Amino acid sequence: MEQLINIGFGNFVNRHKIIAVISPDSAPAKRMIQNGKDMGTVIDATQGRRTRAVIAMENGQVVLSAVLPETIAGRCS
Repeated sequence: MEQLINIGFGNFVNRHKIIAVISPDSAPAKRMIQNGKDMGTVIDATQGRRTRAVIAMENGQVVLSAVLPETIAGRCS
C-alpha cells in the first residue's frame, strides 16, 4: 500500500516517490522552483503561506510546502 505523508494543510504526497526535501533559500532551489514553474511541474501546497520546504519527486514534479523540511523528514520515518 502507498504510504502518504502530510505536507501541511490537508495535503499529502507518496512517501516512496520523494527524492529530496530541501530548504527553498539556496540559489539552486530557487532555480529548480522557477524552472518547474516555467515547465508547469510545480505543485503549490502552501495555501498562500511562505514556502519553507521544496520536495523533489521521482517524476520530476516539485512540490512546495509551508511545513519545515525537518518536520517533513520526521514524518517520513
